[in-house]
Amino acid sequence: MAKKKLNVGMVGYGFMARTHSNAHSKVGHFFDLEYQPVLKAVCAPEADKTQAFADKWGYESIETDYRKLVERKDIDLIEICAPNNLHHDIAIAAAEAGKMVLCEKPLARTGAEGEEMCKAVEKAGVPNLVSYNYRRVPAVTLAKKLIDEGRLGKIFHYRAVFLQDWTISADLPQGGQALWRLDAAVAGSGVTGDLLAHCIDTAIWLNGSIKDVTAMTETFIKERMHTETGKKQAVGIDDACAFLAHFQNGSLATFESTRYARGHKALYTFEINGEHASIQWDLHDLHRLNWFDHRDESIVRGWRSIHVTDSDMPYMDKWWVPGLQIGYEHSFVHQIADFLDGLAKGKPASPTFREALETQHVCDAVLKSAKTGKWEDVSV
Repeated sequence: MAKKKLNVGMVGYGFMARTHSNAHSKVGHFFDLEYQPVLKAVCAPEADKTQAFADKWGYESIETDYRKLVERKDIDLIEICAPNNLHHDIAIAAAEAGKMVLCEKPLARTGAEGEEMCKAVEKAGVPNLVSYNYRRVPAVTLAKKLIDEGRLGKIFHYRAVFLQDWTISADLPQGGQALWRLDAAVAGSGVTGDLLAHCIDTAIWLNGSIKDVTAMTETFIKERMHTETGKKQAVGIDDACAFLAHFQNGSLATFESTRYARGHKALYTFEINGEHASIQWDLHDLHRLNWFDHRDESIVRGWRSIHVTDSDMPYMDKWWVPGLQIGYEHSFVHQIADFLDGLAKGKPASPTFREALETQHVCDAVLKSAKTGKWEDVSV
């Protein structure tokens, strides 16, 4: 049976646009889906670089203005892989044009922006998704299954860490195409919205809603030259953040993130402790899930490393034979597969804009707490 074509309009040509383009190109080879993505157009202001990206990834055409892209009748899905300050306007324009919208994380710079985006896609009734790809790493999805089955019992603790080291140099400028994440006006925040947003989304998905937080942040380098002006100006983003939280289910949490941890490029780990069992996961060993079950006989009780490659494990029946692992890029393939499957079945893939807004509200509460020095409730 012929597949339905889904014409993709990509906004952006950076790192995340590559991951999404790769996913669209590969998904049909491994998943039996009703829809087949077509790389129809890519959009960014710089025509030469946009054309080069289109040629490399097989897009049929380019645009240099997202408004023209969303107006095109031959575009079904708008993918937003642009800096955070553009998410709001592009998403709303796409929704008003009746396009499906897939937005890179975080949803927006603030909860207020995110709420407007939610209202736009809900009013238009268009399918929407926010790209929190770590949900779709098979080992993380397996952790979700084990928790939902009650194997851990009552949850007591959740702890997550996301460490990098790439912004330590004071000579690194802020702003521009490469370093917009260091510009508060564009990014909205630093590690809170960039790295901790991933940790928060995963935590909410695995362990439920977060009730309140108390946080501290630090900006270690107070001034950096701005790429666009060539002048030094104040740095407004948080270089490091640590916060405590209560979940609605009564469990406690610690979250930490920094870009000033020498020796760490992308160390994302989480651990969950329950009354019966505990789970650990590490992005650097993303195909493994560490498991401890106190109910095991004492003489064999201990941490075990589960190699998540068997065909009865999440997503793995679509890939290779057991024992052969997959990697980071496959989480985006899974994301597109779930989105397209949901589209065919009329069942939204998660997290939708509305679901991802919860993470945005936690980020807002974290940043507010860092300023007030108080426990802050998470808006709902």
